[in-house]
Amino acid sequence: MLIPLAVLVMYVVAAVFAPLLAPDDPNAVTLARRLLPPGGGHLLGTDALGRDVLSRVIFGTRISLLVAAGAVLTGGVFGVAVGVIAGWRGGRIGAVIMRLVDVVLSVPFFLLAILVVAVLGPSLLNVVVCLALVRWPRYARVAHSATLQARGRGFVTAATATGAPAWWIVLRHVLPEVLPVAIVVGTLELGLMVIYEASLSFLGLGVQPPTASWGSILSDGQQYIASAWWLAAFPGIALFVLVLAANLLGDAARDRLDPAKRTEIPKARRGTRRQARRQPA
Repeated sequence: MLIPLAVLVMYVVAAVFAPLLAPDDPNAVTLARRLLPPGGGHLLGTDALGRDVLSRVIFGTRISLLVAAGAVLTGGVFGVAVGVIAGWRGGRIGAVIMRLVDVVLSVPFFLLAILVVAVLGPSLLNVVVCLALVRWPRYARVAHSATLQARGRGFVTAATATGAPAWWIVLRHVLPEVLPVAIVVGTLELGLMVIYEASLSFLGLGVQPPTASWGSILSDGQQYIASAWWLAAFPGIALFVLVLAANLLGDAARDRLDPAKRTEIPKARRGTRRQARRQPA
């Protein structure tokens, strides 16, 4: 868990201190130095407009992490709230909410993205809204299932029998059971949000030029893939490493926070100890 966490911390540091770490202005156009290969004064080369690729990749980290974090927080808070309400109320209200979740999940991602961009226009905020609208049903499903399990626990039944208000029971007893699973989902969703943001920017539906974004850098470099390989290689590597670290961190968080995983590990250890005791000396 430490290695992917350290990688994510490095990306966060690069995003926060991008103006200090970038060797050049990411939007400075200098045609005299266009398509310079890596080396010398430009470690990752320059693009077709003479802009430093390293500077644009560093500033693109800020956009990717900002969009991913905003989408995960917005979609997670809304999805968990909707899922808890559906699981706690149940009945027709819960059924209607979960059918709405199924409807949203059935809408193709890029179709919804095109609709949102056509109505609101392409911008950083609209990309966050689009991604949150697409992914909140996953949090809602997980929260709904965890709430249904928590409702059957003895401590929830005892709190209800004592006449405690519903909002207090949900905040005191239900949310602690839902949040660990939601955190695991959010950690796994972080890498997916980075890919979605890059995909939207690649298609011109995300952050607009001249703002540096990994997707827009890849889009600009696709026509020079044969002659200037560094334009697509380095932002692609940065995207790959970040998503891989986020996925590995999500797997580690699932092993530590998922209640099913936490109960399986002690059982496996107890079984191993019992087998060791039964073996003859």
